[in-house]
Amino acid sequence: MLPQELIRKKRDGGTLSHDEIAFFVRGLADGSVTEGQVAALAMAVFFKGMSIDERVALTLEMRDSGDVMDWSGVDAPVLDKHSTGGVGDNVSLMLAPALAVCGAAVPMISGRGLGHTGGTLDKFDSIPGYQTQPDNTLFKKVVREVGCAVIGQTGNLAPADKRFYGIRDVTGTVESIDLITASILSKKLAAGLQGLVLDVKWGTGAFMASLDAARALAESLVLVANGAGLKTTALLTDMNEPLASAAGNAVEVQNAVDFLKGTAIDNRLWDVTVAQGGELLATGGLASDAEDGAARMRAAFESGRAAEKFAEMVTALGGPADFMEKAEIYLPKAPVVAPIYPEHDGVVTAVNARAVGVAVVELGGGRKAAADVIDPAVGLTDLAGIGHSVDADAPIAIVHAQSEEQAEAAAIAVRRAYTIGAPADVQDHPSVVERIAP
Repeated sequence: MLPQELIRKKRDGGTLSHDEIAFFVRGLADGSVTEGQVAALAMAVFFKGMSIDERVALTLEMRDSGDVMDWSGVDAPVLDKHSTGGVGDNVSLMLAPALAVCGAAVPMISGRGLGHTGGTLDKFDSIPGYQTQPDNTLFKKVVREVGCAVIGQTGNLAPADKRFYGIRDVTGTVESIDLITASILSKKLAAGLQGLVLDVKWGTGAFMASLDAARALAESLVLVANGAGLKTTALLTDMNEPLASAAGNAVEVQNAVDFLKGTAIDNRLWDVTVAQGGELLATGGLASDAEDGAARMRAAFESGRAAEKFAEMVTALGGPADFMEKAEIYLPKAPVVAPIYPEHDGVVTAVNARAVGVAVVELGGGRKAAADVIDPAVGLTDLAGIGHSVDADAPIAIVHAQSEEQAEAAAIAVRRAYTIGAPADVQDHPSVVERIAP
């Protein structure tokens, strides 16, 4: 086969066979397909699309381009979730231990921040000693003994996708639903999962700004995942405001600790976390249906067992044994902490969540370039949600910064991100909008 013939075929709207896709993925992995040829095929797919069978084939071949994890020694359903990214989305920190309490094995392979969205691994890097990149032996040991482990992608997990994404990132082809689908699912399939729930977000802080676009992505992901043999459902969730009342790294870890201990729980965050857990427990056969699963999740949190399980995981991966008791001491703190007050009194009627995420990046809590080092201490807390009253005594948020200048710049950005109006102008956005099943 010749790469240029595959490019020509897709350029003209043809359908690639499984063998042709396998040839292309082998070339991705071993370098025999050039960067220009990869970019050309990606652009052809961007404009002409792929059938479900093509997407399944691409997903499976990229999965098999590297290691595929084997959990045959684990006597529990192996479950995980994937979020398409948002602001204040620290669901993974609470979800993994609660699922483990309910009898699941959760080998959660997460990523770092991308653009304005926060990354789960960057949050865990805030915990002293926690190993976000353990070897496979330790990873498997923690999953077997604790029930959950949240780590980063291993070096040989779907390497063809890693090269493919790097080329797509610089050639304007990232937004292809077909290629996004294969990219996400190849890594999840390589993790050896038996059940998956997808959190596909829509709104001002999501990569899919419209509900229709988010639904199209969710439907593609669910069809392809199940077509590839992985039981999967998706939830469409709202990202028209930050999900948690904190955005950053250490501040989101503290938010998760407060959630797990029951000292402070954000309502929208609770709803999304419980809903995802309910879906997964039903998928894994640990609950009769999603409603029963949600009840089991609530019990895991309310009993305090999820907090205990989180503490076990942190310790097993190198973090402090008393982290849950002394999180405020262990987590890094910014020297400047200041309230951000509104320019006038009123009620929050809208939030540009993306702008809030960008403000955190500007503080140093995210990356402007891939090589940037993140400051774990900076961020925003006490973020007012839609419908909240703000005034001279009730700030929009509290900024955590390294300098007064940074704090003031963040304050300006956050004020611009918020629309303050009258109670009558508030529109309700349900946290969980829709469920997508195969």
